[in-house]
Amino acid sequence: VQLQASGGGLVQAGGSLRLSCAASGRTFNMGWFLQAPGKEREFVAAIRWSAGITYYGDSVKGRFTISRDNDKNTVYLQMNSLKPEDTAVYYCAENPRGMRLWQLTEYDAWGQGTLVTVSS
Repeated sequence: VQLQASGGGLVQAGGSLRLSCAASGRTFNMGWFLQAPGKEREFVAAIRWSAGITYYGDSVKGRFTISRDNDKNTVYLQMNSLKPEDTAVYYCAENPRGMRLWQLTEYDAWGQGTLVTVSS
């Protein structure tokens, strides 16, 4: 499967953005990760194929919401109350086995990333 992330941009602190990840076909468990300059890629959120169960990294709980539209093969990340420290490239990825959804090594397919810049 091929993944295409979009929706990034420049936003002021406190603002909102919605990222989209369009897949070329059916996907299973999906996740979002971020990578800030000079730092390792880290877990943001994940959603299971069945029942839509969601998981979040501690830094985004209560501010970000992951959702999916299986008919459109698209996963979304609604980001509210953005902070300058949220500035990063955001990647979507697929975890076909549904194991350790917070672990980037469990993800097989990755999108190209979309840049989110939050100004103070």
